[in-house]
Amino acid sequence: MAFGVFIHRTDSIYDDVPSERYQFPKNYLSRAQDCEGDWIVYLEPKKVKNTKGYFAVAKVQEIIPDPRHADMYLAIIAPGTYLDFGDPVPFRDAGDVVEQGLLNDQGKISGRAQAAVRPLSPADFARILERGLGRDDDILPRIDSAGTAEGFREEQSPFQHLSAGERVRQLTNRAVRDRNFRKNVLRAYGERCAITGLRLINGGGRAEVEAAHIRPVEHDGPDIVSNGIALSGTAHWMFDRGLVGIADDLAILVSRQTNDPDAVKSMINVSGKLLAPERLADRPRAEFLTWHRENSFKL
Repeated sequence: MAFGVFIHRTDSIYDDVPSERYQFPKNYLSRAQDCEGDWIVYLEPKKVKNTKGYFAVAKVQEIIPDPRHADMYLAIIAPGTYLDFGDPVPFRDAGDVVEQGLLNDQGKISGRAQAAVRPLSPADFARILERGLGRDDDILPRIDSAGTAEGFREEQSPFQHLSAGERVRQLTNRAVRDRNFRKNVLRAYGERCAITGLRLINGGGRAEVEAAHIRPVEHDGPDIVSNGIALSGTAHWMFDRGLVGIADDLAILVSRQTNDPDAVKSMINVSGKLLAPERLADRPRAEFLTWHRENSFKL
């Protein structure tokens, strides 16, 4: 087993869904197989406008032939392992190449940088995760006087020069995953509640909005932006309890079981629809909305 880098772009010709699968041609098979059972980092190439650089990490569950395309293969991502970086890492950071293994003996970038699937050293893996999982206290949940966010306090020290193995252990830590999920969802929605349309910033400069999973983690919902919505505290409470739902066309639905439907409707923004991110890949996926309507929303 070994760490690796998979290059992906949103306009890819390949049948990729980074949180679920990565399609690649036969010439990369042996390299991809080396990553089977281990972790990889996704990289958006430099030639993509406004590239995100190294933008996510995931664990490869298995490599299989693509049943729909001859001479193509799929890296199947282990469920629940994909995680977008809260802070995407540029290919060059402060002038230095982050992936040091790409440098030749003369300190120049080698031809290995062109490979869509390539090995990644433990040191480079740890370096990328250190920067990608960096912490910004402004996006953490508020801490009340009772200290209800103690779990987050416990995570405030590890983000400094940990080994690759220690970084891997962080990737299954719920506090780390929640922190990065929140940062990405709030960024995608401009820190604005997608139901009410309000963008409230408190005196400390922190957005008064929460990142809600559409399909909850306890029901196998992934920590990806397309399974998230930015919601105010009240809207989040109503969404989780099925008093509001979302149609496939993003129209906001109000349950007939709510005790004051007029009051709920008055909270909804004037469009009557979810205020979705501009980037299509960040918008709620239909299968997650369907799950919520079928399992949470009260008709």
